[in-house]
Amino acid sequence: MIARYHQPVLTWYETNARDLPWRRAGVSPWAVLVSEVMLQQTPVARVLPAYHAWLARWPDAPSLAAASPADALRQWDRLGYPRRALRLHAAAAVVTRRHGGRVPDTVEDLRALPGVGRYTAAAVASFAFGQRHAVLDTNVRRVLARLILGAGQPGPTVSAAESTLAESLLPTQPGVAARWSVAVMELGALVCTATAPRCASCPVAGQCAWRSAGAPPASVPRPRQPYRGTDRQCRGALLSVLRAAPGPVAAGDLDIIWVDTAQRERALASLLDDGLAQRLPCGGYALPD
Repeated sequence: MIARYHQPVLTWYETNARDLPWRRAGVSPWAVLVSEVMLQQTPVARVLPAYHAWLARWPDAPSLAAASPADALRQWDRLGYPRRALRLHAAAAVVTRRHGGRVPDTVEDLRALPGVGRYTAAAVASFAFGQRHAVLDTNVRRVLARLILGAGQPGPTVSAAESTLAESLLPTQPGVAARWSVAVMELGALVCTATAPRCASCPVAGQCAWRSAGAPPASVPRPRQPYRGTDRQCRGALLSVLRAAPGPVAAGDLDIIWVDTAQRERALASLLDDGLAQRLPCGGYALPD
């Protein structure tokens, strides 16, 4: 019964998948890891130029490990969620020190890398090494919720039952299972989208439990917090100044960046707590060494 889903989705993927650099034959496990970190909460269109620039500068883990955290933050630029740059730098150091500069190929060793959680470890093991693991990103979870469970959207977090379901749907052969995982992910990104699914283009629409149930609407999601005026925008503005400065930035130079003193101090304190900035003995601020 499960196998009936496999061939339609795999065949659809062969003719409809986007040509993304981290999916091409011969791409290194390091490049796959970089892509997975960059793609966390960031759309493909924004990641592509950053991905190419990053790998042009640091084509492997040892080259990044030899750079400074400040270099990583500057290269990350405005990709968003800059702690990812620090975690990727820290992961490169561990890969270089413990694994001879090669990204490890087991989920256990991958999860021991800074910033690599359950999803990223499974994705790298599957897409870089062709292993058989359930890869549950938002797109995959939405496809499986609709196709198998008849739900409009998955729950807020991955449940044990959801993981078990995803594992049960994997093809037996590891290489085919890895292909299935990326195919379902692409189906969720291009067809089974969150707000306007293109069911007429779906290769498994006739088997979809959600459609059979009349496509009941999902619960109304919580509205996203606007970016303008938030602590996150303030953090980004302060970090941009530190990133662009050739040396220490005086506290007074940061004061003029954001007029709300309380918010500015709160944002600066959070940058210090997250290791994205450091306070210098001179009283100024800079990116971490």
